[in-house]
This record gives sequence, structure tokens and C-alpha cells, in this order.
Amino acid sequence: MSKRYTITAALPYTNGPIHIGHLAGVYVPADIYSRYLRLKGNDVAFICGSDEHGVAIPMKAKKEGVSPQEIIDKYHGIIKKSFADFGISFDNYSRTSAEIHHKTASDFFKKLYEEGEFIEEVTEQLYDDEVKQFLADRFVTGTCPKCGNEEAYGDQCEKCGSSLNATDLINPKSTISGSKPILKETRHWFLPLDKYESFLKEWILEGHKKDWKPNVYGQVKSWVDEGLKPRAVTRDLDWGIPVPVKGAEGKVLYVWFDAPIGYISSTKEWADREGKDWEPYWKDKETQLVHFIGKDNIVFHCIIFPSMLKAHGDFILPENVPANEFLNLEGNKLSTSKNWAVWLHEYLEEFPEKQDVLRYVLTANAPETKDNDFTWKDFQSRNNNELVAIFGNFINRVVVLTNKYYEGIIPQPGDLTEEDRKALEELKAFPGTIEASLNRYRFREASQELMNVARLGNKYLADAEPWKLIKTDEERVKTIMYVALQIASALAVLSEPFLPFTASKLKKILNQENSLNWNDVHSKDVLIEANHKINKSELLFSKIEDAEIEKQLEKLEATKKANEQANKELEPLKDTISYEDFSKLDMRVGTIVEAEKMPKAKKLLVLKVDTGLDIRTIVSGIAEHFKPEDIIGKKVTVLANLAPRKLRGVESEGMILMTEDTEGKLVFMNPDEENTPNGATIN
Repeated sequence: MSKRYTITAALPYTNGPIHIGHLAGVYVPADIYSRYLRLKGNDVAFICGSDEHGVAIPMKAKKEGVSPQEIIDKYHGIIKKSFADFGISFDNYSRTSAEIHHKTASDFFKKLYEEGEFIEEVTEQLYDDEVKQFLADRFVTGTCPKCGNEEAYGDQCEKCGSSLNATDLINPKSTISGSKPILKETRHWFLPLDKYESFLKEWILEGHKKDWKPNVYGQVKSWVDEGLKPRAVTRDLDWGIPVPVKGAEGKVLYVWFDAPIGYISSTKEWADREGKDWEPYWKDKETQLVHFIGKDNIVFHCIIFPSMLKAHGDFILPENVPANEFLNLEGNKLSTSKNWAVWLHEYLEEFPEKQDVLRYVLTANAPETKDNDFTWKDFQSRNNNELVAIFGNFINRVVVLTNKYYEGIIPQPGDLTEEDRKALEELKAFPGTIEASLNRYRFREASQELMNVARLGNKYLADAEPWKLIKTDEERVKTIMYVALQIASALAVLSEPFLPFTASKLKKILNQENSLNWNDVHSKDVLIEANHKINKSELLFSKIEDAEIEKQLEKLEATKKANEQANKELEPLKDTISYEDFSKLDMRVGTIVEAEKMPKAKKLLVLKVDTGLDIRTIVSGIAEHFKPEDIIGKKVTVLANLAPRKLRGVESEGMILMTEDTEGKLVFMNPDEENTPNGATIN
């Protein structure tokens, strides 16, 4: 029986592109689930949009020297295109700067305001006296009072996931001026979350104890057990939706009040475009509402937004909030500010037509119960050893043999053997097995069950060996190929939620673009008819070579070095010296005329340097940065009157001046190569 579902995926901030952490945590599982529900014949509204308000936007704008509008237009375009190119099948992708959203959020606030659901209070908030601005959310950093992280933000600690108020921070600091903020009075409206404690206990802690993921349930329980407090729903900012009441000039709706209402406004936008009624998707109790989010958004979707919906009174509540944990990259936490990420738009350029490879790897390694690690070697291994060697290999063998033996026309089968019937019965069981995993939001488990369908096909062919049997029993081979093609046809359907581009390609190869659905694989004895003509074989997947992976690892290594250099603290100034001390230094231009490695020394080179006055020996610790043959003839700056010193038995008669570049590599302090003669002094 068809059901109605409203599926939401967390609205991404338009202060940067999408990376693999976002995909693994939210968008890939949400897309798999939505596609699966559609294949089951359900009425699905899969909703998302860009979150274009909040402190992160003006912060990014200031950093790039542009307006907030330019920032949201730039990243909204990048994000929306990336999702489309990656195959995320949103029914609507909106943006919170849209007029329909401003009206929806304003109307929502006004209803709660008029019904007395808010508390109006004058409180002390952090204020940067240097720039004359209140410090909302990410305009302030400090030490998290819960875990001690010294880089927590005013709204959230990204280390422990705790939701915070700016005034909770220990040793707060303004991100605008770097100064220590003061406390200053300001007036705001608060949602009294403590009023909804009993509702939340009954709805979540009792009603969803068994069916919600432990990480979600545990975090909600912790918050409720600690006792909820009123939460401000307005901010002192000039970017956002103006608070729609008199006396609120210079104030906007708090982004976490405004953003989740974006699900509703995006649904309205979709319904208007499609000629539908939006209200059943948000107000009919028969509709199943599911929020896909990351673990850092649990409190907002499980406490604040449900309390808002309860206060409003007209809306349904989420049936489930299947939040994932975090995905790391090569052993380190993903970080947009440090560029430690695999960006979706860059991946799509560097690995064209490999959308499904990334979808599969992120699903097979999904951080469903704990933080997981993405590595490029695992990416390569899963592609080559699973997608190519198992899934792709089975399809290629079936299609190649059908074209070779029967010119692509599916043969009429003979009597089925016990092995044939067993394979077909196993095939019929897979939709139910995969479905059971998907209904529990175990996408990693479901992806492996899908791969087991291909394994079934490979085993069936390996056991039957039609390439050998064709010489002695052509009639039996017809039945074998017919059964194998039923498995291939099932894969074209069952893979669609996980590997949509592959499923589409496979349907074209099988010349079977009719509308088989999920239930057909379980209920029908015949998925692809005898005498049906299929097309020629095409590779569904191609191997990823070591060179492609090395390129990505080198890219990350460069990022790592750049971050290390950026984070390197400058050495403090040494004690002050007099001019007379400085004038004692005799720095001369020289040319390296010989260079060789110091025996049994990893870092040292023995150089002969022409200083114009003499040719002297200088031992320099640069062997890890330069090959001897590459620096012969190099102009250098030499401290020529340094007292000689023995290094590993070789007397060194000076020092060459060097520094480090932004990647931590040594570089020479070069004089003018052409116009400065050896022996010239440097003053």
C-alpha cells in the first residue's frame, strides 16, 4: 500500500562547497532512502535547500571582501550544481533567501508571538566594544565548558558536539577584532524549552526508545535530563530575516529558528511548481516525516524544532531522525577552514562518470554508529575489488556471452534444475533482505546485501561454467544464460537507490527501460523475457590506477604542509643588539662550485664555495632539500667571518643564509644572479 513521506536533508550552509563528510553523513543516505521509497511506489517529497542566513555567511563575506549576497549566490550555485551532477534526487532544492521562505518563517514567528509562546527578556550578551557589535554565535570563540576544547564557537563545540550559548564560553574572544568582549544588555525573544520537557519525554524518551538510533536517543536524553532552558530565537545582526514585530529593529531570526522552517517553505515552493497541495506533507498524521542530519544537528532537530512545531500546533512531528556520526579523512578530522577535505565539485571534475564509485564507498564505509575514516586506498580497493571485480564482472560476462552465443537475443529456457531454482529463490529473497536494512537506516549493511546479489550471479555462472558446457550441451546453456539474465535484470532495479548512474546504464545495456519496481523482483518469476534482444556490453566500472590515487594523496600532503606552515608560530625576537654588533657580520656573495653528501650523514652536504676572496669549505644541513648536482653554480649569501667549526671531522668555514617557504622547504637567500660578483658585501 502506498504511503506518503516527507524526507528532509539538512540545509547546507552557503559559506563553502560540499565535501565527502556532508555526503556520508546526510545526503547519500537520504538519497538512497528516497529512491528506495519511490521504487516501492510511495508518494515522496525529498526536500532540501541552501541555508543562507546565520553568522557564518557575513564572516565568510568579510574574509573574501565581498557582500553576503555575493557569497550566498556563489555557493548556492556551486552546491546546487554539485548535488545535481552527483545524482542527489531532491524533489526541490530551495534557498532560505527566497521570498517564500521569508514569508513562511515570518508568519511562523508571528503566530507563536501572537499566541504568547515566547518570553521577552533583557539579558547580558557578549559585545565587542572595539567594533560596536554584539557577538552572536560564530563571532565569538572560547573554551568549551563541557570538554575543554579551546576553539569552541558561541553556538556549538565541534569537538564534543555540544550546543552552546556564547555566554557559556570560558575566556571568550571576538573573531572580528580578537579582543576580549564585554557584557552588554540587549532585548531578545526566547522559546521556553523547559515548557516542553514533559512533551519531549513522552514523545521521544518513551515513544521512540526502541526505534531511534542510540546516538540520537542518548544525546536527547542527556539534554532533557540536564534540564532544558529557554533558548533565544532572535539575534543582534544585520544579516537574516528581520524579526517581524515592532521594537525589534536591528534584530533577525536566529538561524536555527529560521533554517528548519526552510523544509516547510521548500515544500511549498515544490507544491506550487507541481500543482500540488503542500499541507498533507506537513499536516497529515498519516505522513511519515524523516530528517536526515549529522550528529552536530541532533539537538536542533530533536528538541528545538519539535518544540517549535508543538508550539505552533498545526504540524506533524518527525517519525525518525537517523543522524550519522562524523567521517574523517586519512586519519584526520575533516576541516573546511584548513582545506582538509575532498570537495564534491572537485571530485566530479577529477573523476568524471565515477559518481557511483564515491556513493558506494561512502555507503560501504558509512559512519552510522561511530566515526569512520575515508582513505584514498580504500576508495581504490572498493572500486577495483568490489565494483569492478564483482558487480561489473558478472554483468560483463552475462552480456558478452549472450551476444556471443545468441546475437543478444535472450534464449528460451528449458527445464529448470535444482541449482536454477535455488538461485532464483535466493534472488527473490534479496529485496526483502535489503528492505529490512533500509527500513532500519542501515545503509552500509544494505549496500553489502546488494553486492551479494552480484556475488550470487558470479557463483551461479562459475558453478555452471556455460563457456565450457556450450561445446557439449547447448540447450542447457540457454537455461543458464536465461537464469543469469534474470539476476542481471534484478540488479538493474535493486541497485538504483545506491548506484543510480550504473542502474541507468545497465537498463540500457539490457534494453529494458520499462518500469520494473522493487516489489517485482520479489514477486515476479520472469523479470526479462525470452526472445528479448539486449544491447552490446559496456563496462559499468573501470579500474582506478595507482597514479590517480597518488595524485590525490600528494594533493592532501601539500595541504597538510601548508597548514603546518600556517600554524607554525613565529620565533620570538632575540635580545636587542647594537649597531656595532651587527656591523661585525661580514656577509658576502658566493657561488657553490662543488657539492657532495657527507658520508653517513642524512642531512649534511659538504660544499665548496667561491667567496671571491677564497674557495672555502662549508658544511650545510640541506641534504634533504637539495641534490648536490642541482646546486652547483648556485649564487648564495655567505656569513664569511663565522669562526670555523668541525662537523663530523670536516672543518666548516662559514654559514649559508636560508629560509623556509610556505610549504616548509628550504630556499636560498639569493643575491642577484647576474649582476652581483662573488665577494660583494651585503650590508
